[in-house]
This record gives sequence, C-alpha cells and structure tokens, in this order.
Amino acid sequence: MRLVYDSDGAETPLATNVETADSLIQQTRGLMFRRSIPDDYALAFRFDTAKMRDIHMLFVFTSLDVIWVEDGTVSRVETLRPWLGFARARADLILELPAGGADGVEAGDEIRLED
Repeated sequence: MRLVYDSDGAETPLATNVETADSLIQQTRGLMFRRSIPDDYALAFRFDTAKMRDIHMLFVFTSLDVIWVEDGTVSRVETLRPWLGFARARADLILELPAGGADGVEAGDEIRLED
C-alpha cells in the first residue's frame, strides 16, 4: 500500500510502506516505543466516521508529521514533538509519518491510500 497526495493536480507519493492500525489495540499503541521510523513509512488510522480525533506523543521517541483527513481532503498537518506533542482535528483518516515526511502537504490537498 502507498500514500499519495495531490496538490494542484500534481501527484506526489509520500510513503510506499503503509501500515494500517485497524484494531483498538493497534490504534492505542500507534508508534509508541519505536526508536526509529523508515523515511518511506506511514501508519494509517482509518475510521468509519469523521469526528474530532486526538493524537498524543506519550512514549513516542521521534518527532512525527501527522495528517488529519476528512473525506479525502487534508484538514490539518502538524509536526509533533516526542513525548510532549498533542493535537486535535476532525478526521476519518489520520496518517503518521516521520518528521519531514509530510513536507509540502497543506490543508485542502487531496490524499489517498492506494493498494
């Protein structure tokens, strides 16, 4: 699976190694306790409905770029610091990438997961 975003008609791959956190346990754990994350990696949290969703960085050892997506459109992009970061936005899909992995992605861009 890969992650692609579209900004003004130009498609750009963000990650070619995408893992999904489908279970409650996987979603709760997220990227906690990992010492490093490959540059081409993303963790996707898919939800049935859009609502306000939180991301915390407790027990996360590296900075992350987090993208909140609602109906295929980016609603927020934030770089969160290890241990202390926290952010909230409305989404039905949340993507976590290594810091710098979402460079250039902005609210309003289209984003999708491809098999």
